[in-house]
Amino acid sequence: MSENDLISKILNALVEPVIVVSSNRYLIAINAAAQEIFNGGAVGADLSLTLRHPSVLRAFADVMAGMDKVSVPLTLKMPLPTTFRMTATRLKNAKSAFGENNDPAVVMSFNDISDGLEAEQMRSDFVTNVSHELRSPITALSGFIETLKGAAKDDPQAQARFLDIMEAEAARMNRLIQDLMSLSKVETMERVRPTHKVELEGLIQGIVNTLEPQAMANTKTIRIANQTKNPTVLGDADQLIQVFQNLIENAIKYSRPGTEITILIAPHSGQSGIAEIVTSVADKGEGIAAVHLPRLTERFYRVDSGRSRQMGGTGLGLAIVKHILNRHRGRLAVTSEIGVGSNFSVFLPSA
Repeated sequence: MSENDLISKILNALVEPVIVVSSNRYLIAINAAAQEIFNGGAVGADLSLTLRHPSVLRAFADVMAGMDKVSVPLTLKMPLPTTFRMTATRLKNAKSAFGENNDPAVVMSFNDISDGLEAEQMRSDFVTNVSHELRSPITALSGFIETLKGAAKDDPQAQARFLDIMEAEAARMNRLIQDLMSLSKVETMERVRPTHKVELEGLIQGIVNTLEPQAMANTKTIRIANQTKNPTVLGDADQLIQVFQNLIENAIKYSRPGTEITILIAPHSGQSGIAEIVTSVADKGEGIAAVHLPRLTERFYRVDSGRSRQMGGTGLGLAIVKHILNRHRGRLAVTSEIGVGSNFSVFLPSA
């Protein structure tokens, strides 16, 4: 095997895109990963034709001017915007490796840092949202405490009213903390698929028995319709209870008084013919505008933030549902019509 063949095999074995550019700015070598993202750039092509980006050309010029190494961030549109850390390194005496006449060459490697940047942005957004969600009840509590120590010090009626509000705000903070802990726990387990068999009808019936008094207090009824025999999935029973309790509670909160909430359990043929069980929770509420549907599982996203907070929502319920279903290799589908109601369908692989 020749030296050039060996170098070509090594370059193609690298996961990172790598190109080698001569002092005359044409490609000496390009590995398979680079050809894939640079639309099949070929040996002999000019660098500016393969990768037309000012940062790349500037880094090449800096290295050729004498710098040993230059590293710059580089965002390419591609099918989806992707950010790389492009590192240009001066390679002296390139004759033996690439057949050049002792001229320097430049090795350019491209490390995809998009995931890290997205994770950092998500972390920043998450901290900002949590801070915002906690600031409101803390500010309210501080204000009421100040009032109770001052103007309402000798007013029993005001004290009772303010204490009720303070209790509600403290409960809201506690729910938020509990949901944050639950979300963190779910995320740490997301890649570990459950292996226990769970019978869905019995699990859902238990949830309905628990929530029925709440529904009756709001003049609403719950009906279970099972169209499959012994619907069983591989799952974590506690987490699946979280999923369906969240969906059924939401249906109770947002459906109109005097209406029925329907829970349908049915067989379904999923992708590649995989047998699934679909469980749908349908309400007759105000409905959700189509523009909101793609964002329902985002953390702290609310269709009506004022109403959600008033009803005790933390904005994390459907985010938790999404992560639990990811762990179970399932999915959530939502359909809704303004003035008619909403349907939340959970698809889980059958056991």
